[in-house]
Amino acid sequence: MQEKKLERNDPCWCGSGKKYKQCHMRLDERIHTFAMAGHLVPEHRLIKTAGQIDGIRESGKINAAVLDHVAAHIRAGMSTAEIDRLVEEKTRACHAVPAPLGYEGFPKSVCTSVNDQVCHGIPSEKDILREGDIVNVDVSTIYRGYFSDSSRMFIIGKTTPERERLVRVAKECMEAGIAQVRPWQFLGDMADAVNCHAKKNGCSVVAEVGGHGVGLEFHEDPFVSYVAPKGTEMLLVPGMVFTIEPMVNAGSPEICIDEENGWTIYTQDGKPSAQWEVTVAVTEDGCEILAW
Repeated sequence: MQEKKLERNDPCWCGSGKKYKQCHMRLDERIHTFAMAGHLVPEHRLIKTAGQIDGIRESGKINAAVLDHVAAHIRAGMSTAEIDRLVEEKTRACHAVPAPLGYEGFPKSVCTSVNDQVCHGIPSEKDILREGDIVNVDVSTIYRGYFSDSSRMFIIGKTTPERERLVRVAKECMEAGIAQVRPWQFLGDMADAVNCHAKKNGCSVVAEVGGHGVGLEFHEDPFVSYVAPKGTEMLLVPGMVFTIEPMVNAGSPEICIDEENGWTIYTQDGKPSAQWEVTVAVTEDGCEILAW
């Protein structure tokens, strides 16, 4: 949908109450130059205000506290359903809501993805964590209407060198992506840094599942690829908020979905997968991590 053209003295589209010329006009003019050059640029709805980013930041603090709570209790012998209860209880204690619960029919408050599960693992009393397992715990929080999203990998006891290395490389991939997030570059610049680091370390990055915008809704535009080339995908603009969450496989990047539950994604070759996730906001000179 084409956005309404504003005159200089019109109220700014962001709701600040300021005149357009005193608020977002210069930003829009710079974005327009990239659009005229053929680049994909964000619509106004994808650019958060300072107040909205404050709200997402507060949600992110709770999200991090929930993951800290999991980190303090996760152990061999516990079920992934127990992780779900930890997340539910801590989130509610912080006067927040777990975003996954009921989202498009998802039955639990958190995703727990173990070993060869790439993402969207459903917690269960039957899934018991064992020595050597690696597990991604993906927490998403709604607080006062604002959404945040982050995940961490946990190694249960002592694991194999392959799995330990994969967990480390996956975190380094995320960090390589974060380092490329700054205004007037492209999501493809971030993706290329992620993909190059994975390949350099003999790993692969899942293409079909990526990150997403977040903040006012659980999943917003844009789709965030981690295999796109440099100089492609959406222009990064101050105020954009999205997740960096590459799914890094020890073997092939090919995946398959659990036909029974319709949610859990596995590696096609049965080799392990790892993922770390943060929510970031693009700032005037780089980015800020809002949930970790």
